[in-house]
Order: sequence, then C-alpha cells, then structure tokens
Amino acid sequence: MDRTEENRQEYKELQRSYSYRVKREVSKAKQKAYDELYTRLDTREGEKDLYRLARQRDRDGKDVQQVRVIKDRDGRVLTSEESVQRRWKEYFEELMNEENEREKRVEGVNSVEQKVDKIRKDEVRKALKRMKSGKAVGPDDIPVEIWKCLGEAAVEFLTSLFNRVLESERMPEEWRSSVLVPIFKNKGDVQSCSNYRGIKLMSHIMKLWERVVEARLRKVVEVCEQQYGFMARKSTTDAIFALRILMKYRDGQRELHCVFVDLEKAYGRVPREELWYCMRKSGVAEKYVRVVQDMYERSRTMVRCAVGQTEEFNVEVGLHQGSALSPFLFAIVMDQLSEEVRQESPWTMMFTDDIVICSESREQVEENLER
Repeated sequence: MDRTEENRQEYKELQRSYSYRVKREVSKAKQKAYDELYTRLDTREGEKDLYRLARQRDRDGKDVQQVRVIKDRDGRVLTSEESVQRRWKEYFEELMNEENEREKRVEGVNSVEQKVDKIRKDEVRKALKRMKSGKAVGPDDIPVEIWKCLGEAAVEFLTSLFNRVLESERMPEEWRSSVLVPIFKNKGDVQSCSNYRGIKLMSHIMKLWERVVEARLRKVVEVCEQQYGFMARKSTTDAIFALRILMKYRDGQRELHCVFVDLEKAYGRVPREELWYCMRKSGVAEKYVRVVQDMYERSRTMVRCAVGQTEEFNVEVGLHQGSALSPFLFAIVMDQLSEEVRQESPWTMMFTDDIVICSESREQVEENLER
C-alpha cells in the first residue's frame, strides 16, 4: 500500500470515529438540555419560559390558511379577497424575479455535442423508488402513489413519455405550472408577507422527469470534493470534521485565517444564463442543457392563500423551488463559480451556499473574497 492510499484509509478511519463521537455528543447535549429545561420549569423563573413556550405554540398554528387579512407594502391592512390575493401575487412576483447585481457578464464557452442514449425502464424504476409518498400534489392533483400503484404499466408509459420529451426537448405545458403556498416563519408580524416563505408544489410527473435527468447529470459531472451539500454520502458532519482538522493545524502555532460566507438568497437568484454557462463548462452534453432550458422556459406559478388562488405569474430568475433537480444544478453553479478561489485556497469548503475560505494569509483570504 502506498503512502497516499495509507493516508486515505487513515482519514476514513478518523472520519468514522469522529462521526460516531459527534452523534454521541449531540445526543448527550440534547438530553442535558431537556433535563435542564424540565428542572427550570419547576421553578418560579420557569413560569416565564412556560408562558413563552405556550405563546410559541399558539403562533405555530397561525398559518396562511387561517390568516385571511394581510398588510400592503405600506403597512395598511387589506381585508377584501381581491386585494389580499393581489398583494400575495405582488409580493412573490417581485421576490421570485429579483436578480442580484453583477459586475461581469457570462462569457462564451464551447458546447459538448454528443449522442445521448434513450431513457431505459430501469432509470424510471429508480426514479419512482426515490419519490417519497404522502407529499402534497401540484396543480394536476396527481400524486406519485398512482404511478407506484400502476407498477410496470406506469414504468412503460413513463419511459415512452420521457423519451418523447428527450427527443423533442419539449415537455408538456402543464408541467410548467406550479402552486406556491406561503408558510409562516414563526417570527414577526403574521400579517406581513415578508414573514412567510413560499413552498412551491410541482407536478409529481415533472419531478419524476427531473429525477431521471438528475441521475444522468450526476454520472457526467464531477463536483469538487470541497462541496458537502447535496452530495451522496456527505453531510455537515464531514464538513465539521474537515474543519476540525484545519483547527488542529492552527494549534501547531501556525497562522490560519477563516472567513465564513453566507450567500443570501443565492438559490433563488441564480441568473439563468449563468446556469447554462456553468453546465456547459462542466462538460454537460448540449442535449441536456437544452432539456433543462426547456424546464425553465415559460415557468409560472400562482399563490394559494386563505382567500383562494391568485392569477399566475412568470418566474424568470433563479432555480425552481421544490425541484428534484435544482439542488444538483446549484452544486454545479457553485463548483464553477468557486473554481478560482479553490485554486488559491485549496482548504475552501462549501455546504450548499455556505462557504468557508481558509488560508495561512489574511491578505490571501481578503483577495479571494473579492474574486
């Protein structure tokens, strides 16, 4: 066994040991926190905590299905159904089409023209198996359980349908629509739209199509090892473990500078042309690029609130929320955009849109932040 392989095996053993210890310590910390909470609730000081918990529980029940009035952008309360619907549409339409300012435009990149194999039945079976049951349905009201119950008949039908979509690079118009449900964040004014996050409900058959495409892209695109989000057999524990190793490096009286960066709302603001550019730069076949472009063409949604559903509006910025494919597309984007930084600071780590840039030099960290 060479030294490199020996180091790799040693790293894996350390990782397994550390992962077990982390889980054990987290479990012990949770139990200790519960014990301290129960002890405190039996005291006079605990009465305030009990009141706070009761108030939080009451707030948890204030979801959008119960809140029938909402405030406009100037803080005035709207009561009519039409004005409430109009406000929800206005808020989410602005939010979902807002793009961050950029200094440089996307440059051209050579496309990869290569033959793409037809979709096989086993690919559809795997996609169906990965779909969880009991999930909220999209605009077509067809749950994935129907396809699962139909067994091989569904597999044959879906394989034929997906191959037609792949060949034509055009999916059915119905798949382009989605429903957005506002969910209260459990903090702030319950009548303020900004205190809600939108959960997008898409057609389950569209999600199946996405899963088939995603599985193929994962075989083609090699995302860097520093990305720990949306990657198979990787988790936050692995990222923490790697960071702890770096901290030990600092314990040896050596300089180590780390900057933690959170790219606010990056997922929903990825410019579409950046996505196509990053896919091509990652070596994705042009056929798949066009298939994904079709998924985003004329995409639209409507808001479902307590007083009904709003009119549809177009979504022209960012990745699809609630999509089975979007997490991996985002990993591709982050992989390409962080390439220069990773070359200068190989200790850089990412978990989705959270980045930690590490270097022995403060100047180097600051330089990488400006890239």
